Amino acid sequence: PGCSMCLAMNADRLEPEERCASTSNRNFEGRQGAGGRTHLVSPAMAAAAAIEGHFVDVRKIA
Repeated sequence: PGCSMCLAMNADRLEPEERCASTSNRNFEGRQGAGGRTHLVSPAMAAAAAIEGHFVDVRKIA
């Protein structure tokens, strides 16, 4: 997804129950899609989650 995901401006949005790791500096309910869950993470955590496909303890990767 591109930048539009950060505001759910078009089809780039979370579905209900879907989760997202975001490096955005703000979050509020429904920001990326109604019923979706956004987790604010560091760039290192976002990269680790993208590689592993789920949240991991980034300290164990380094």
